[in-house]
Amino acid sequence: MAIMSKYCQKELDEYGACVVSHPVSWQEKCVDLKLRVAQCTSSHPVIRKIRSDCAGEFSVFERCLRENQSSAEACQPHLACFPCLSNAAPQPT
Repeated sequence: MAIMSKYCQKELDEYGACVVSHPVSWQEKCVDLKLRVAQCTSSHPVIRKIRSDCAGEFSVFERCLRENQSSAEACQPHLACFPCLSNAAPQPT
């Protein structure tokens, strides 16, 4: 998540602000912003590499998010299951 924040902070901030502003109807009101976050996270090369290297872990995490839309924090333990992230970080030159 820290990597997503690093490269897509603006999109995440806008989406988060929308969700906070519309606590009852955020799923309908914030669709466009959610799509912008998804586009950013799927197009950045570092994030694409992580998604590739961690495909299995991402699948489990994304399923958890779908099943727990009202309480995403329930999926927090899945983030610790990404050993592939240590290989995805750019190495100093």
